[in-house]
Amino acid sequence: MNQQRINRRKVVIVGAGAVGSTYGYALAISGLAEQIVLIDRNEKLAQGQVLDLSHGQPFFPTVTIRVGNAGDYADAALIVITAGAAQKPGETRLELLQKNAAIMRSIIDEIRASGSSAVILVVSNPVDVMTHVAIEYADWPEGRIIGSGTVLDSARLRYMISQHCHVNVHNVHAYMLGEHGDSEFAAWSLAHIAGVKLDEYCPMCGQCDGWLEQRDAIEQQVRDSAYHIIDYKGATWFAVGLAMRLITGSILRDEQRVMTVSTRLDDAYGLDDVCLSVPCLVGAAGVERVIKCTLSDQEMQALHASAGVLKEAVEQAMG
Repeated sequence: MNQQRINRRKVVIVGAGAVGSTYGYALAISGLAEQIVLIDRNEKLAQGQVLDLSHGQPFFPTVTIRVGNAGDYADAALIVITAGAAQKPGETRLELLQKNAAIMRSIIDEIRASGSSAVILVVSNPVDVMTHVAIEYADWPEGRIIGSGTVLDSARLRYMISQHCHVNVHNVHAYMLGEHGDSEFAAWSLAHIAGVKLDEYCPMCGQCDGWLEQRDAIEQQVRDSAYHIIDYKGATWFAVGLAMRLITGSILRDEQRVMTVSTRLDDAYGLDDVCLSVPCLVGAAGVERVIKCTLSDQEMQALHASAGVLKEAVEQAMG
């Protein structure tokens, strides 16, 4: 398809459930998109979500919101895939593998058939594995298919650090890396407040005892966050919708924002042919550069361990 036919402000959302519709809401009120198109196998659900969102038109910037079909992929700037089986209480993300891999392949088939030149943002869980499945199946240029990765997990980490340190969350910089799931880890060597490394800031602050123990507890809280929310209300959707909106802004506006999206690593951090989250520069073409940070030996081991978990899962999904 001719690149010039792309509508740079058209976003297609595949999956009109809780995550897709919440993202649609966040996107509508942001003013980023000119067109928001919802696609779902349950057309009545998509119609209901569109009506509900459209009735809010007097309260946010002008945007066309409508139900779409596979033909809408052709000129979209961004296709966001949220469709898939929901994570059940007590079920790990990796247990969703076989169910969602088949769904992902069918969606990619339709996107390829349309001749689309969009960037694809995969949100369906397990997101790193589904991103890998999409990349392998689509056979598109490097970086054009990305996963939401640990953008939300990193936000959770920043929030928990801000609460612990009594510092505004916007002044906390920290990343969760690796799998969006149980093997993810906090890159404490990269965490800082006002340019002061967190491991130096906390002892200097003097507001708590045993920072290293507190640090481990915060990291585990981040890992367990989704499970707690799922136990309480069945699924997560608000914060992930906002994380998706942030990624969308960087793509549609070519913001060149650094985010921990899931991307396929090839000769980076000593890893090849695995999708996981590391700091990346995200712009109009998707992942435009993988940023190679200096991690501690322990963090490198954790990254490679997470990659091992994901490679095994990919083998199961692709088998």
